Amino acid sequence: MTAAPLTDTADSADTEEQPERRTGAEHRRAPLVLRNRAFGAVWLGQVLTQAAVRMFQVGVSWWIVAYAVPEARGLASGLFMAVCTLPAVALAPVVAGVVARCAHRSVLRTAAAVAGVASTALALWAYSGGLPLTTVYAAGLALATCQAFFDPCLTTSVPELVDDADIETATGFELSTQSLAGLVGALLGALTVDRAGVAGLSAGCAAAYLGAAVLVASARFRTVVVDSHDGAATAAPPRRPLRRILAELPSVRRILICFTAANLFTAAVFVVIPLYTRSVLLGGGGTVALLEAALGTGALVGAFTGTLVPGRPTVAGAWCLVLMALALATPGLFTQRPVVAGALAVAGWCAGAVSVRFVALFQRMVPAADKPGFFAVMQAVLGASLPVASLVFGSAGDHLSPQTLCLAQGIGLLPAACALALLGFRTPEAAAAQSAGGER
Repeated sequence: MTAAPLTDTADSADTEEQPERRTGAEHRRAPLVLRNRAFGAVWLGQVLTQAAVRMFQVGVSWWIVAYAVPEARGLASGLFMAVCTLPAVALAPVVAGVVARCAHRSVLRTAAAVAGVASTALALWAYSGGLPLTTVYAAGLALATCQAFFDPCLTTSVPELVDDADIETATGFELSTQSLAGLVGALLGALTVDRAGVAGLSAGCAAAYLGAAVLVASARFRTVVVDSHDGAATAAPPRRPLRRILAELPSVRRILICFTAANLFTAAVFVVIPLYTRSVLLGGGGTVALLEAALGTGALVGAFTGTLVPGRPTVAGAWCLVLMALALATPGLFTQRPVVAGALAVAGWCAGAVSVRFVALFQRMVPAADKPGFFAVMQAVLGASLPVASLVFGSAGDHLSPQTLCLAQGIGLLPAACALALLGFRTPEAAAAQSAGGER
């Protein structure tokens, strides 16, 4: 597969070809987001959108626990997180169809703009006073719906923004946005609520979303052209049902099942952190920011260093899940603030490293025609456990101590790690690497 040059005319492509060859070595040494301005703009847009949605989720979760709900805080915050994870699961077929049919830049720009409008409306309502809890839940649902379109669309758009040799690097940058979002959202979410309430939180989210819409609108996407001597091969292949895509990728399906099971326990950390901060550490928004920032920083480092972890993805992923289990269980045994922050940083690194290894693998294994459907399915399958985890751990938080919840997270991860390790040679990493040819 060869991508068309990112230019408007053939003449401009010819004039730029020789300088590119002369400075190719220096050009390659620059980070991808600097030497590919279109990808850099879209990547920064994703940083802003995911930071905004994470900031909103962290801030509202802390607002519920610390200010809005006097009783059953765990259930209320868990219900909010469950609402925020539903769109990615429920709308997977719709998302896949939209991403397959519509121009990707239009989808990304529209999703960011609509989220910006929703955030602005909530900010104005909150400033006027008398903000109902149900309205905040509805706003969380709206922002999560926009993000459910944005994320898989960007993943599908990577070949339209970068050369084939840069796909894995672009994947690392793209996955790092979740880590950056967790870091920025952690630092700003709870602190903003403590100082400016939900109104200030929503205004900040609105600025981020609208800025992302402008960045995406300014980027130029190129058309991916498939080289073929057969004229019939240029016809678009028919869309296949989402179930059939996974049915024809059995090893990928098994991996996704393992991580779905793992997410039942890893996703609960976002419900546990506010409860742990209030009940065990007796802290405020600054403590929530510290713990969320530790998690996000670890995930950011993991996203950029995941390719350095030796071994097949299944083996490396299994060991990372074991390490993550130990890290998530540590706050259940030791309640010192630096220890808890360090454990969350390790857990974040494991999550980031595992994600970049497997998404890069999927980018090469999944046929180009199936990528819109596959990445929507991947988001839905992995996200299916998030509402359950949020409700179960949130409800349990009203009856069990946060330390017990931490231990339950660690213990629950171990079966998923064992299942991933048992996949062993059943996964087609070797075939995927062979299909990459001599790209490196």
